[in-house]
Amino acid sequence: MASDDIALLAEALSKTHVGYGELSYKGQGLKLDNTESVKELVREIEEYQGLRALRLEGNTVGVEAAQAIAKALECKDQLQSCHWSDMFTGRLRSEIPTALRSLGSALMTAGARLRELDLSDNAFGPDGIKGIETLLKSSACHSLQELRLNNCGMGIGGGKILAAALTECHEQSSALGAPLKLKVFQAGRNRLENEGATALALAFQLMGSLEEVHMPQNGINHAGVTALATAMQHNPHLRILNLNDNTFTKRGALAMAQALRHLRTVQVINFGDCLELNLSFGEITEAAALVLAQAVQDKPHMEKLDLNGNCLGEEGCEALKETMDNMDRADILASLSDDEGEPDEEEDEEVEDEENGKEMKEKGVKDDRESPVKLEPTCHPEILSFLSSLTAETLLKLGDNRTGLIQQHVDVSDPDKVADAFLRISSLYSDDHEVKKAVLETIDILLKKAFSGSSLQTYSFLSTLLVMLGLLKGEGKVKKVQVLPGHLLVLEHAVQQDYFPQDHATLLDTFVARHGKALKSCSHARDSLKSTLERRISPEC
Repeated sequence: MASDDIALLAEALSKTHVGYGELSYKGQGLKLDNTESVKELVREIEEYQGLRALRLEGNTVGVEAAQAIAKALECKDQLQSCHWSDMFTGRLRSEIPTALRSLGSALMTAGARLRELDLSDNAFGPDGIKGIETLLKSSACHSLQELRLNNCGMGIGGGKILAAALTECHEQSSALGAPLKLKVFQAGRNRLENEGATALALAFQLMGSLEEVHMPQNGINHAGVTALATAMQHNPHLRILNLNDNTFTKRGALAMAQALRHLRTVQVINFGDCLELNLSFGEITEAAALVLAQAVQDKPHMEKLDLNGNCLGEEGCEALKETMDNMDRADILASLSDDEGEPDEEEDEEVEDEENGKEMKEKGVKDDRESPVKLEPTCHPEILSFLSSLTAETLLKLGDNRTGLIQQHVDVSDPDKVADAFLRISSLYSDDHEVKKAVLETIDILLKKAFSGSSLQTYSFLSTLLVMLGLLKGEGKVKKVQVLPGHLLVLEHAVQQDYFPQDHATLLDTFVARHGKALKSCSHARDSLKSTLERRISPEC
């Protein structure tokens, strides 16, 4: 080792912070290539009794140097915190996994019980995750509380490997009676996309212990956001959720609204001021924004709701402001000055087609979106007849078992199919007692089962219905139908039933009140529906 390098290391060691069980070489800019280059550093580690934290960030460590450091760590059984971010600058990516395996193996040999592991800003890709895979599965990580992997370039593959490792760690630790309780997870700027995010979401759901999740700038769209939102519902102590610079769109925003209803301790969603909900610039549309507004209604301590830079449109912005004002929460709504306006319908259809086509191709699913109602392969012949030639006569012909048959053969897990079936059946509504009774009974069974699903599904159903009734601009293939009085009269019946959620009635009332002109061809039925909604929302009226 050159004399000037020795002098540099000596100077760095003289600046080394030692205290509270921590040995720090943070930001020294050391170029540690081989055993000789870390001789003094290794001696410091070996002589440190009760070492609990080792900071190596801001240096660059080669394979041979890492192996020498690892050897010194093999007897450090009290080590809890490894701050090893930005530790491989200038190193070949192929070198990093070997270095990480050496360090991980040493921690396992020592019997260390880690609480913090930070490997951010190392850009080691999926192979780097493989380098810590064994460590993450081992007993050394059963006690892990904070895992930071920002800007590591792990990609979809790395995300899946990481998720599997965390899952196995949780399963093995649970078998020993002390399950993994990860509290902080950071993985921003990693190109996880939907598949990586979804894999991690399953691990998060299993653990149920997260308090902070930071996953900004990962190319995640509604599918991944939905998976993460579902997982967050199983983490009741979550305080911070950072999904900045990912694409929510309507479906992702609705899923997040559902999650918010379960997150009683949440303080920050997306980086911002304390007690802030920041969902700006996420391509969120009017309906989803109104759902999100209602989701914060029972959060009196929330200080800011930021939905700026989305796709609400002028009328959507006004509707959101009015909704917040009606809830006496107008003061927490941030400026909407950078709203992008309503999304271009043709562009949305292209995006929708591309996403759906990709998903179906990956799953080997045939595109059946043109089929108005999804049927089971062994569909009852009378059901098939009814749905193919829709008349009051074919409905009555199904007999007393009509509700059971339709419930069995209409896929209520698909909000679009439910909305389509609702409109097709309600179009048969008439003053004829038998027909009216058959229609209402059938609708009750259909919606009761549909509303027993997740709020994401039910909000999606209502959103689709609003589009088909012309009360909301569509984002994809869903198109407006010719509105008939029966549609609105049956809907009026449905909103009075116990299965129809109060918040859904509130959202429906908002759109009927603001866009009622779209229903002018059925003005009497529209006004009746509006009056019923007002009574449902404000019983004293």
